[in-house]
This record gives sequence, C-alpha cells and structure tokens, in this order.
Amino acid sequence: MPENSKKMTNLRQIARPQVVVLAYDGLCTFEFGVAVEIFGLPRPELGDEWYRFAVASVDSGELRATGGIRIVTDGDLSLLASADLIVVPGWRGLDSPVPDALCEALRQASARGCRLLSICSGVFVLAAMGLLNGRKATTHWRYIDALKARYPDIDVVEDVLYQDEGDILTSAGSAAGIDLCLHVVRRDYGMETANSVARRLVIPPHRDGSQPQQLSRPVAQLRESQRLGQLFDFLHTHLIEAHSVDSLARRVGMSQRTFLRRFEAATGTTPARWLINERLLRAKDYLESSRLSIDSIAEQTGFGQASTLRHHFRQQFALSPAQYRKQFSRPGTAR
Repeated sequence: MPENSKKMTNLRQIARPQVVVLAYDGLCTFEFGVAVEIFGLPRPELGDEWYRFAVASVDSGELRATGGIRIVTDGDLSLLASADLIVVPGWRGLDSPVPDALCEALRQASARGCRLLSICSGVFVLAAMGLLNGRKATTHWRYIDALKARYPDIDVVEDVLYQDEGDILTSAGSAAGIDLCLHVVRRDYGMETANSVARRLVIPPHRDGSQPQQLSRPVAQLRESQRLGQLFDFLHTHLIEAHSVDSLARRVGMSQRTFLRRFEAATGTTPARWLINERLLRAKDYLESSRLSIDSIAEQTGFGQASTLRHHFRQQFALSPAQYRKQFSRPGTAR
C-alpha cells in the first residue's frame, strides 16, 4: 500500500521509543492485549533498543475491560506528553463521548510529531479530534457505515486491513490490529525483527494492508492454504531467483489453477504481486541497514536491475530508493 511520503516516519533513530497504550473502562481486552504483546513484551533477543512501554488511564477509578478483567495502569494522560507512539484500542462504544481531556492530549501529541495508531473502533476517538478530516482511514467492516455517516470529511477506505497515513495509522478489527502493529515494527526495526516477533506469535510475518477484511472461503477451506507454509519459507530465502506460477505449483504438488486459487485465499494477492511486495520489503531493509549500492540491492532482492527496483519502489512508497535511504537509514549506514 502506498504510504504518505510527506508524513512518512519511523522511530529508528529514537533510542528506545516510548509507546503508550490507552486504557479506559469498557475497552476491548483483545485489542489492548495486541498492543501489550507486540510493543510491551520484553524482547532481550532483540537487544537493548526495543520499545519502552506504558499504559495510560483515560478514566479515574478502577478500569474493567471486556470479560471483567481489571486493568492496572502506569499513570494518567500526562504520560502522553513523552510518547512517540500512542495506541488507541477499540473504543468502549460508538455512542460513548470522547473526553475533552483525551482529545486535547492527543492533539498536543500529534502536533509535536507523535504517531497515533487506532485498532478497530478506536478510529472514532481519532475522528472526534478532527485530525482525520481529509485523510484516509479504516475500521472494522461493521463500523464503516457509521464512520462515513458521522464523519463525512474522512476518506473512509473500505475492506482493507489497515491504512497507513504516516503519522496516523488505522486498522480494521481485532486481528488486523496485529497486522498493523507488525507493520509499525517492520518500519521501525526492519523486516527481520518484525519476522522474529511474528514467529513468536506463530502468525504469518506479513499481510499487506490492502488485503480484504472479509474472507469469502470457509475456515476449513482456508486451512488448506497452510500447505503453502513451506513454500513461503522457501521463497523468503530464494527471493533472488526467478519464479513462475508453474514452478511454484509443481513445488507444492498442485495444478496451476488450484495453486493460484489457494495462494490468493491465503495471501489476498497473486504470486507475482506477493513476490514484488516481499522483494520491496527486503530492499527497504537493505536501504535502512546496509551500505550496499542500489544496483547491488536490486540484484540481492531479485529485481535484477536498479531501474526495475526504482520503478516498483516509487510506485509502492512514492519515494525513490535513494530518498528512502536518506530519510530512514540507520546512523552510520547511509552513503
């Protein structure tokens, strides 16, 4: 999914960036847990530069999430003043007003460059602030019509997993929040780190944000796509090679027609598009963390020629590889 080049940011150059997740009475336990699991869990295997994490209370008094779970926070909304990323889980109800103090704290955070991320109905909190006017945003498919009706100035994107506007990121419901949070990790720490986190969660390392929310196939049929797991592992270690539908279908022992059907059911896209996306992710990682030339990166990622890499990179991210490297490379790696 193309990202907003003018507002495209990562936290790579911030030492131990601070993530703050909001907690309020009646919040969604699952979506709160997504933020805690991905950003708050210590990851010593990834070194000392992992996120710092805190939970900020929106309400005074005892907080209960869905299921009656009691939430213990680290402080009140003053924690947002030092946040680099603020996560808004599903809001407690579409008709529940957003406190003025929360809106003001989020506006101040956004004004100083803090990123805001919502999961599911958390988008209604961001919408209430007015910061989404004229911007693209998404939410759970059940709330799309309500978001459109209540906030007509928002460019509501239907049937995507998440929408990245650079400084504001919104996701569809529940599991799509995992995809968006991993997308943030991938941007901040690179593909290998995001894949490591995904492996710990025992989930696919990457689902593109433009993938549809609703699955047209029953779960039993979708499980058949797990046969492709070994193929994905193979492709991740052989991106430099040329691959055809015929060769991939033969590798998994399927006809081309069956292979294409199951591949698209598992990924939401075609093998060719999937390969381009994975090669672009690998190229981004090289641009961020190595001093390889653009020509070498094109060869190492399977694009072959620098001109081909530049074409796809600019089409996807609205930046040239050189511009991306200048903006997002780790200190000491830019050429």
